[in-house]
Amino acid sequence: MSVSTAALDSSVCAPLPVLGQDVTVPLVTGGEVTYAALDYAASAPALQRVWDDVAAYAPYYGSVHRGAGYLSQLSTDLFENSRRTVAEFLGCRADDQVVFTRSTTDSLNLLAAALPADCQVFVYETEHHASLLPWRDARVTYLNAPRTPGQAVETLERALADRDPYGPALVCVTGASNVTGELWPVKELAAAAHAHGARIVLDAAQLAPHHPVDIAGLDVDWVAFSGHKLYAPFGSGVLAGRADWLREAEPYLAGGGASRKVARRADGGVDVDWHTTAARHEAGSPNVIGVYSIASACKALTEAGFDTLVAREQELVRRVREGLAEVPEVQVLSLFGDDAPRVGVISFVVRGWNSSHFAAALSAEYGIGVRDGLFCAHPLVRTLLGSDPQDPGECGAPEAEPGERSLNAIRVSFGAGTPDEHIERFLRAVSELVREGAQWKYRTEDGRCVPDRGEAARTV
Repeated sequence: MSVSTAALDSSVCAPLPVLGQDVTVPLVTGGEVTYAALDYAASAPALQRVWDDVAAYAPYYGSVHRGAGYLSQLSTDLFENSRRTVAEFLGCRADDQVVFTRSTTDSLNLLAAALPADCQVFVYETEHHASLLPWRDARVTYLNAPRTPGQAVETLERALADRDPYGPALVCVTGASNVTGELWPVKELAAAAHAHGARIVLDAAQLAPHHPVDIAGLDVDWVAFSGHKLYAPFGSGVLAGRADWLREAEPYLAGGGASRKVARRADGGVDVDWHTTAARHEAGSPNVIGVYSIASACKALTEAGFDTLVAREQELVRRVREGLAEVPEVQVLSLFGDDAPRVGVISFVVRGWNSSHFAAALSAEYGIGVRDGLFCAHPLVRTLLGSDPQDPGECGAPEAEPGERSLNAIRVSFGAGTPDEHIERFLRAVSELVREGAQWKYRTEDGRCVPDRGEAARTV
């Protein structure tokens, strides 16, 4: 494969400026190289625009909502304006609430805590653990992995029609898989859910950074996503959607900010009047910087134009898939097949390689950061690899030694800030590693595959 003669078509648009684009890292073979961040699905680098906005605001940081001082009032306005920016970014309906959380995981756990009594939850085994695991106090029906979008809809319709008793129900589904990058038929699933009297929450953690998300247009009841995947650091997330279940539930956290009035009773107890707005579930001092960074990222992506960003990313997806297809030893993982639409998230295994060994070599010898493991989606990766549920292997801590078979995969992910050169370097590295082997020896240390500083595996 000659990558130099198959360079990407960069005429679509330039990548957006991100932090760290000029950071250099050492190579085990000697020298340094500009770091190629290809792990966007875990945490995307912060947009330079976001960092600049936060830096400009930071000297004016103050307490939110109850302070009388100028900086407190300024911070309160910024916090609430950020809520409106996020609502606009998501196409929220007039009566929807936008609740700020720590992450997608936190958002879905909040919703799980707000479920009405006897609610039944329907979730595919293909979900990220953030969507798969929060429903511990509900009756959960786990749906088998579908092999086509149509099968996903049919499976859900059958499960909802057969539920007994016929009470409140919630469907949880991803918008884009964090393993395969494939887009799910969200609008069709929402229609199926509503036709059977159920509600639906969309895990948009991998969708929102790559594709427009429109709550009203998709007709979903809630959307959850994380700032750190949307080019916004500082640990904030969003749960947006229908207010009724949130308003009727006990506050997610009990404390200041969630309460409107607290009074002692004659018997010595305490009466509490809780807020009915989003504040009901935002107790404590909010992460103003994190919230503002999300709003800044929403504005930056909107102003850059999602049509343009999607077009460029699809060019990157095309190039990566074509490049990997030129290496016979590489197997790309997919549920819905080669023609399924997808975002910039691609997982694969390499015949004859331990996936952690391969990822370590990409980092140590080429300065490329990818992810290996089960990606906090264990049932899905096991299904894609055709493994027994009891086979060894876990997320981020492979047990196999370099060269041994391992129950994990390699994930390359990219987005609006990815330069063409990072993709070209990645494809060249895959080809060279498969064809020539690693230049260095590796060992397992503390559950990770690391280069052995003792000697090279072959002449460098």
